[in-house]
Amino acid sequence: MNLHSIPPPGLFFGTDGRGRLKDESEPQSLGRTVSRTLEMLPTCLMYVSLSLVAANPAEASWSGFRGPLSASVHSNQLPLTWSPSENIAWQAKIEGYGQSSPVVWNNHVYVTSVVGPNKEICRLSAFDLTTGKPLWQKQVANATPQESSNYISKAAPTPVVDEAGIVALFEGGNLIAVDNDGNDRWQWNLVEKFGPIKTRHGLGSSLAQDAELVFVWIERMEDPYLLAVDKESGEQKWKVEGLKAASWSTPVLLAVQGSQHLVLAGSGLARGHDPKTGEILWSLSGISGNTTPSPQPVGDGQFLLGASSGRGEGGGGKSSPSNALVKVERNSEGKFTANVAWKAKNAGCSFGSPIAHQGLAYYVNATGVLFCLDAQSGEQVYSHRLGDSIWATPLAVDDRIYFVGHKGTTTVVQAGREFLQLAQNRLWPEEAKEAEKKPPAEGEKSGGAPRAEGDSPAGILYAVAAVPGKLLIRRGDVLYCVSNAQTANASTK
Repeated sequence: MNLHSIPPPGLFFGTDGRGRLKDESEPQSLGRTVSRTLEMLPTCLMYVSLSLVAANPAEASWSGFRGPLSASVHSNQLPLTWSPSENIAWQAKIEGYGQSSPVVWNNHVYVTSVVGPNKEICRLSAFDLTTGKPLWQKQVANATPQESSNYISKAAPTPVVDEAGIVALFEGGNLIAVDNDGNDRWQWNLVEKFGPIKTRHGLGSSLAQDAELVFVWIERMEDPYLLAVDKESGEQKWKVEGLKAASWSTPVLLAVQGSQHLVLAGSGLARGHDPKTGEILWSLSGISGNTTPSPQPVGDGQFLLGASSGRGEGGGGKSSPSNALVKVERNSEGKFTANVAWKAKNAGCSFGSPIAHQGLAYYVNATGVLFCLDAQSGEQVYSHRLGDSIWATPLAVDDRIYFVGHKGTTTVVQAGREFLQLAQNRLWPEEAKEAEKKPPAEGEKSGGAPRAEGDSPAGILYAVAAVPGKLLIRRGDVLYCVSNAQTANASTK
């Protein structure tokens, strides 16, 4: 139902809209007025109820890594096209640098970053969703300062947010919780509690949450662990051993036959845990290359695995036999088991995870080739080169899929069994690439890991989030808000 089609309360009761009776051609008796009021009371209550629902902050939420997408977000609200001079509602400079996704709650947008040549400062920043105005910053000293370079993650874990506030993890070992106004709730120094966090390339695993707990996965080189913490009190609920496998992916909650499983994936292994106790429910081996893409739920007891082959970004576009659909179910003994239902023949992944949408699975490999597969059979429906690989997980909304290329170009494709490009958009001019290659990002050592032609640390897009009427796209040093011109104009009045 369209809320704007409901008449204002004054029309229900013959008032002027401020609760005062209008002058009418014939006087109304008290009995007639009361009778009419009672007749219209259910409609009035419906109006009030729907208005409250429309104002519910949760409808404008993006509460963690990959959302979830609110049911109130639809493609006809979101921008299809944009450019540096069109449909950019605002852009906000982020102090320092970060690779996490923005999260949203109650008209606030939150992002994390690290600052300094040795990432000395871990920072959580809040912005106004409507205007992009900075609201507050929370910063703590990094528990494990380390030289900033392209080899090591920089504020890669995405926080989680709900009505009580935000919980953020930094790769140095800081776990902080604040309310939505930036006031302290609790803090952990994971290094002090559980020892040094030594990794090959930093931490990439974002936080996951349910109604009561936040799940923290520290897949360090020695003694990795998975931790559950009470979001309200900061109390440890349980701690179990990690995978002991290379991984920069994020845990995901999967619905399985009326229960919830917390799914982890790392090189050669996927595993399901009971989120209430940490107990291992099932384990799947015999896979490979699944170090970075996160599992993607497809339906009850089913999830997509993404993987790549070889070294470098996503294995240079090579396919991997571990791009697959996994099914979790109970066996005859009542125990959970996980088995591969199908493996893709040609599809591959880069850093972005696969997605499932309207019965189809979408993978993008390191050379920017999009593979569309039937989600239940694994049969390839089509493949098409987008021209850019993705580091951000694609965003599917109704009949559109947004593929945010890491070099700054977003390709919008129509969802379905035939490839149809709807738009291709940039956030900054194409000619700016050369200029961006020269200076390193704030606090970043020049040189570092090899880059693709035209890349720069400042010019990489890491994440996209969607709320009603707006797309939020995260660059290492800038947060962009993209919206249709009409929406953008209205929001700045």
